[in-house]
Amino acid sequence: MEFTDKVVLITGASSGIGAATAIYLSKLSAKLVLVGRNEKNLKRIALYCEKSKEIKPLAITADVTNDVDAERIVNETIEHFGTLDVLINNAGCIAMGGIKNSTMDSYDKVMNTNMRSVYQLTMLAVPHLIKTKGCIVNTSCIASTKPSTMALAYNTSKAALDQFTKCVALELATDGVRVNSVNPGFVKTNLLKDIGLNDEQLVHFAQNVVGNMPLKQPVEGEDVASLIAFLASDKSKSITGSNYVIDGGSLLR
Repeated sequence: MEFTDKVVLITGASSGIGAATAIYLSKLSAKLVLVGRNEKNLKRIALYCEKSKEIKPLAITADVTNDVDAERIVNETIEHFGTLDVLINNAGCIAMGGIKNSTMDSYDKVMNTNMRSVYQLTMLAVPHLIKTKGCIVNTSCIASTKPSTMALAYNTSKAALDQFTKCVALELATDGVRVNSVNPGFVKTNLLKDIGLNDEQLVHFAQNVVGNMPLKQPVEGEDVASLIAFLASDKSKSITGSNYVIDGGSLLR
């Protein structure tokens, strides 16, 4: 796969799957726009990416749930690179709780981050993607189809994102723009630390989850990054409206 002269915008790029994807695509000569809230981490990832092929990424410290920031992200991308070929909607958050023990504040935070921001950023990016006949890759999750009592708002947001992926793929197909999602299972990222798990609890949780996977091995960030790269590349020119599961076989249980 080759991304020479391709401008790729990645949200949530300062850690986890977003950072892994940025690093992976930097090795394929992509011109990267890295978006995240953690400025220190974002600059660190940007510097790491620059060392791959000496192509300096554009790092934008921003909150995708902020309407002004969303517009700024797209505007600065076009001002800097003049074009946009790939949008990777990766930023996300999780909140624990079901219908009996969650709050509307946690629901709003999850839906604003995981769905509303994707809707808005995609809407802003589409005119530019139509010009380049580019593509969109959304980071979803197997939680979109696997019921759980642990994180109702999160599961709901990812189910909505899968449907969004298919509807937008259908709408933009005549414009030559492809839209797909990757749906990982458990990937050891900062997302779980954000809900309050300490290192010991995280290790215990990971061991239990991996132990229940048919393949008995964890999904790494780079594994997801390589799938995102494939869906963003010309190698997948006939694929649109698909939700690609990468979960070590977890959905088989």
